[in-house]
Amino acid sequence: MAGTSVSTTQDQPPVREGGSHERVTVNLTKKTSDALTEAVRLSRDSKTDTINKALQVYALLQQVEADGGAIYLRENAGAEQERLRVF
Repeated sequence: MAGTSVSTTQDQPPVREGGSHERVTVNLTKKTSDALTEAVRLSRDSKTDTINKALQVYALLQQVEADGGAIYLRENAGAEQERLRVF
């Protein structure tokens, strides 16, 4: 499989070459890095797979809210449902 390279500038969108993957560089805060480590531990997925899944879930949450919907979360079986707000 051919490698993929991406070039970005502040004024231009990423340019994909050689496939359907896009390579990006991100800077994570300590809290976010810890969350990634925990998500990888719990899911047993790679960091790449975990980040891919997280971004898909984030996009879904944003779309539900953009469409006027709401997301509710129950942290355990006995807990009350609470509305989840994504900022």
